Amino acid sequence: MSDFVRLCSKADLPEDGEAKEIPLGDKVICVANVNGTISAMDNVCLHRGGPLGQGVIADNKVVCPWHGWMWDPKTGQADHNPNVRVAVYPIKLEGDEVYVQL
Repeated sequence: MSDFVRLCSKADLPEDGEAKEIPLGDKVICVANVNGTISAMDNVCLHRGGPLGQGVIADNKVVCPWHGWMWDPKTGQADHNPNVRVAVYPIKLEGDEVYVQL
């Protein structure tokens, strides 16, 4: 398992009830803030490749801006099918920094 790498500073995290795209090397991570809980997941919707970090939070899920597919930011599970998941990455906050494990 890989080590944690710096994702961003705490100041760059999305506000409560929002999602945000944060670049990390050759990837883009979707970071969601749902009721104060920060989650990191793959930014690519499995439906048609929509950018999840550009979506909104509704019913505690990240909603893809392209076609409305909903994803649980804690588990990566699709709302409509429990067998479909995007990758979710462990995240930790240390001081003013945010780290993720890919």
